[in-house]
Amino acid sequence: MFRLHLGSTPHSLTDANIQELARKTEGYSGADISIIVRDSLMQPVRKVQSATHFKKVCGPSRTNPNIMTDDLLTPCSPGDPGAMEMTWMDVPSDKLLEPVVCMSDMLRSLATTRPTVNAEDLLKVKKFSEDFGQES
Repeated sequence: MFRLHLGSTPHSLTDANIQELARKTEGYSGADISIIVRDSLMQPVRKVQSATHFKKVCGPSRTNPNIMTDDLLTPCSPGDPGAMEMTWMDVPSDKLLEPVVCMSDMLRSLATTRPTVNAEDLLKVKKFSEDFGQES
């Protein structure tokens, strides 16, 4: 479900991260997982908007992704080497390198999203399936 909802969005999640998220969301509906992923996709935007410091990094050129450039700016901690005090409004749009979605983004979103299905509902569905389920 997580891979499906992430689609082609750049992220740094590993297979182990996805498995951990699956364990942590047992009992969540597909819609619940969709909400978690959608919120986590906004986390990099929030990082950019709330950043007080940016640093120069290397990445693909905004005009030609096949060319690497070393003058892009990405949000960072004030203590990072090369950190420059500025807000996202000070960063030229063609120089902004947004962070990719990472595991901490997912966990932050998971912490604020509760499942809409409870254990009692799951038992009712299981009983219904046992009583009226389709035969293969």
